[in-house]
Amino acid sequence: MAEGGIALASGDLRAELWPAVGGSLGAFFAETGGGRLDFVRPASDDSAAREGPLAMGSFPLVPYSGRIRNGRFSFAGRDVALPLNFPPARHSIHGHGWQAPWSVAEAKPGRVILDYRHAADAWPFAYRSRQIVTLSADRLTLRIELTNEGSEAMPAGIGHHPYFPRTPAARVTAAIERVWLADDEVMPTALVEPPSDRRIGAGVAVDRVALDSVFTGWSGRALLEWPERRASLTVAAAPPLRFLVVYTPPGQDFFCVEPVSHCPDAVNSAPRGVPDVGLVVLAPGETLAGAMALEPQWERTR
Repeated sequence: MAEGGIALASGDLRAELWPAVGGSLGAFFAETGGGRLDFVRPASDDSAAREGPLAMGSFPLVPYSGRIRNGRFSFAGRDVALPLNFPPARHSIHGHGWQAPWSVAEAKPGRVILDYRHAADAWPFAYRSRQIVTLSADRLTLRIELTNEGSEAMPAGIGHHPYFPRTPAARVTAAIERVWLADDEVMPTALVEPPSDRRIGAGVAVDRVALDSVFTGWSGRALLEWPERRASLTVAAAPPLRFLVVYTPPGQDFFCVEPVSHCPDAVNSAPRGVPDVGLVVLAPGETLAGAMALEPQWERTR
């Protein structure tokens, strides 16, 4: 674990936080008879040096998730132009928190609090974000809070971006209602009944689909299974994290199952009257908060 990292422990479960690298989760695993069973993709000093937050096991999404088209939108009569923070993509993506260091407000063996404060700049709204991370003997819970510290209303969104180890037999199952189709730049185009390759309610094999999809009507629970590891994990969340992003890029050693509060580009689509995209507007002093719990199951005799 990198210098400045924080270790958490409870029962057989362990977690590592990397505050300086986007306030990210660097590891979450079980100690199993002298071995180790990873439930998120583990980071290392080398991978973090090469890829930063993109090497982590999970990072926070504030003050929005997904993409904002061309980094531009209008809000309350103000035109906003954001830096394009993920070249060569021509959209702004995932906000600020994942690319900034977080400060440590509290660190105990089973609980860590991380803070990030953003002064108004190209994103012309001052805000504070807090992560409260707790580890118990049966789950890891990551709570994000986003508070408008400015004097004007602010568009807002939050989410979690976990990366899970990919195995040949890995599966994802989640009860959902509809899915947003997307263009070649992963921008939403139409909300439809899930096509056959996106019917994750019946379960999909990660290696048999290539998804980068936003699902709506999510039940708030997703089951991840690794049969060859005799292990599984439930991703659990509640409103406002009522959208689920599933990302299964071919040829990679990971897949993502991400609870988020809104669809990509909601700040542009909501003013056009597109319904149910999840955009939240925070009044001065108001807070948006949501938590993701990772609940693993495994054979204790491994």
